[in-house]
Amino acid sequence: MIFAAGFGTRMGALTAHQPKPMVKVAGRPLIDHTLTLAAPLGLNTVVNLHYLPHVLEAHLAGSPVKTITESPDILETGGGLKNALPLLGNGPAFTLNSDALWRGPNPLEALQAAWNPEEMDALLLLIPLQNALGHKGTGDFVLSDKGQLTRGAGLVYSGAQIIKPELTKAIPERSFSLNLVWDNLLQDGRLFGLSYTGQWCDVGSPEGITRAERMLDDTSL
Repeated sequence: MIFAAGFGTRMGALTAHQPKPMVKVAGRPLIDHTLTLAAPLGLNTVVNLHYLPHVLEAHLAGSPVKTITESPDILETGGGLKNALPLLGNGPAFTLNSDALWRGPNPLEALQAAWNPEEMDALLLLIPLQNALGHKGTGDFVLSDKGQLTRGAGLVYSGAQIIKPELTKAIPERSFSLNLVWDNLLQDGRLFGLSYTGQWCDVGSPEGITRAERMLDDTSL
């Protein structure tokens, strides 16, 4: 599932007439960069919509991607995943944010290789601070030697994960953050993480576009 329902207010005029996933970086809409990551895995792909949904619907028309529009309210990450359950099918799901770009190994393939559903209910892909371009905080999670997570300054959550999406049913609210699901998993020792070996760039603002294009042009990695 690709999260693409946000308003993109930090983009200013760039999102006055289009949703943020249609903002171009290196000549391509953000949503196309994200779909390129999913393509090699042959995934059943769902994109959630809310702000100016007709623009993304038109862009994705003719592709195998399924869309689901959240109305009247935006449902946040947890509510959006829960709302999309009928389209996702059975089994674990990848989730990706549509406003980040990557340089290095395919993040979904990295998650797939490390996924162990016997001990994990969610596996989050995390970025070391020095490789999280545009991130201004101190990190979100600490990774143990066994791969289990606790909250704290350390690694940055990238927006990419594998999760058992049916876990969202335990949250009664319609609109909620996936943090509520993760809190339950933290208590049970079922929330795991994987440190990404490449670079990641947040593209939430016009400055992020420039930063991401510089990252993509960098040949040192």
